[in-house]
Amino acid sequence: MTVSNASRESPMPKRLIVAITGASGAIYGVRLLQVLRDVPDVETHLVISPAGAVTLQQELGMAPAALKALAAVSHGYREIGATIASGSFVTAGMVIAPCSMNTLAGIAHGLGGNLVTRAADVTLKERRRLVLLTRETPLTLAHLRNMTAVTEMGAVVAPPVPAFYTAPAGIEDIVNHTIGRALDHLGLGACGAGLVQRWRGLGEA
Repeated sequence: MTVSNASRESPMPKRLIVAITGASGAIYGVRLLQVLRDVPDVETHLVISPAGAVTLQQELGMAPAALKALAAVSHGYREIGATIASGSFVTAGMVIAPCSMNTLAGIAHGLGGNLVTRAADVTLKERRRLVLLTRETPLTLAHLRNMTAVTEMGAVVAPPVPAFYTAPAGIEDIVNHTIGRALDHLGLGACGAGLVQRWRGLGEA
């Protein structure tokens, strides 16, 4: 069942779909929702997989209810009739953070058996930006081929690899930089102002 926390003050919000699946790195999806929570012209639509809920609890000690409270609207994993399952529901794109290899495979092969893969398929068919924060290592040939397939479809495969040139002071800096770059790919970089330390060239002040 869809649960909405959306404000009705803004008639034309930028809608962004955020999905969290069962790979390690639930913190990325949580941080993305935290950053966008107070941005008045962005409406986040959350979907979390059952495995994602388990990982969320294991890694962060966070219940799904607390996660859903960060989103403007939350949708059930099996809710195929949700708004985000239709291309006529206009969005700015979708981020899967983190994206498991199982979810990647579903997207690569056009499987829409749950709302995460269905919404991703819709995002691609409507030529909107899909950003996948894929988490796995080492990678098998199947993983690599699936990454190639979704890239050819128009998705951005963006593994959350730390940018050490920024001299991060801790995990928070690493996560913020990755989230800021994901927002860049969606054309929403201004929403994450201050998260990304921009490269200014060697030896430049």
